[in-house]
Amino acid sequence: MRASTRTVALLATLALLGSACAADDGDAGDPLAASNPDDADASDDAADDDDSDDTAEEPSELGDDAVGVGEESADLLGAGATFITPLMLEWIRDNEPGIQVNYQSIGSGGGIAQFLEESVDFGSTERYLTDEEVEDAREIRGCDAIHIPDAFGAVVPAYNDPDLDAALQAAGQDSLILDADTIAGIYLTEITSWDDPAIAELNPDVELPSTTLIPVHRSDGSGTTYIFTTYLDDENAQWAEQIGNGSEVDWPAGTIGGNGNEGVAAETQQQPGAVGYLSIAYAIENDIPMISVVNADGEAIYPTVESVAAGPETILDTIPDDFRYDILGVGGDGFPIVGTHWILAWECGYDEDVADSLKDFLSWAVTDGDDLAVDLLYSPVGGDFEQRVLGQIERINAAE
Repeated sequence: MRASTRTVALLATLALLGSACAADDGDAGDPLAASNPDDADASDDAADDDDSDDTAEEPSELGDDAVGVGEESADLLGAGATFITPLMLEWIRDNEPGIQVNYQSIGSGGGIAQFLEESVDFGSTERYLTDEEVEDAREIRGCDAIHIPDAFGAVVPAYNDPDLDAALQAAGQDSLILDADTIAGIYLTEITSWDDPAIAELNPDVELPSTTLIPVHRSDGSGTTYIFTTYLDDENAQWAEQIGNGSEVDWPAGTIGGNGNEGVAAETQQQPGAVGYLSIAYAIENDIPMISVVNADGEAIYPTVESVAAGPETILDTIPDDFRYDILGVGGDGFPIVGTHWILAWECGYDEDVADSLKDFLSWAVTDGDDLAVDLLYSPVGGDFEQRVLGQIERINAAE
């Protein structure tokens, strides 16, 4: 199954925009395209512990270059998630208030660190601040850090194996089906080939190849990793006991790392049998086949605009006032590996013009940027929840 013509066309536009809007030295290239695997930080042990994402990680292929416009003329400076980069590019280019934004696509771990260091105007992450970080923020700035949800998105398991593609086609099956247990088994390196009995049971009509599997993970502090590991931590007891969840975790030996979503895409594309987890836009742009995942109701769901949106809809009425939450136990027609992207902003300490620019940009993105989100298979905030998010935006500098 592939993206619609409209989506593919828009992703191609994004590729050109990424090159056009990069910093002056022009090295950034396509923010969605897979980077050279030789440049990625491949490692069997991606992190020493879950606390390591408190330190800014090395940037992805985008390096220190801005994804946004005019570094010298930018009204706002932000840094963080590669997960949101495709949509952030569109918001930066098309926002009606005309706010100039310099966005550093360096991963959620780096975005949180730079936000808490006060070296950027806003952070960008799919992992909300811990209780300790919330307290640290109050000590650093003398006021609260604000969590502002601006979009929901899917983290999709994707793979590279022409033999599997041929087997699925011969069986008339649109996509491979996995569940939380088989995904966990692959990343725990206990399931080592497609024809493992557990995978065969989920795909009974497919003559699965015996390709050796190569699990690919993020090597930097990553909100994408947080969403992926939080899902597995909730669904699989062995994963919860041995690995847990976080922006960085101790990956088993036999797995390899890629820096940023583009690094994981590159490693996945490099050799048959590679299995990676990606923000959905990167899988589509790089033409990496995505996997259907069995949700809480036992339904095998392929990631689409509708299935990605169905997960957040189940929890909107239960989101707490501090907007720190996970999306788990998705059933119905919902794709189960979904998460929230947050902008991190301050309740005090901005110059008035910076605060006004940040509020104008975020308010536009939430209220008028939803079509752009849907085109890229993100789910926008809406309805009563949109009003709650707009209330969060109004808290920016309100304690000044």
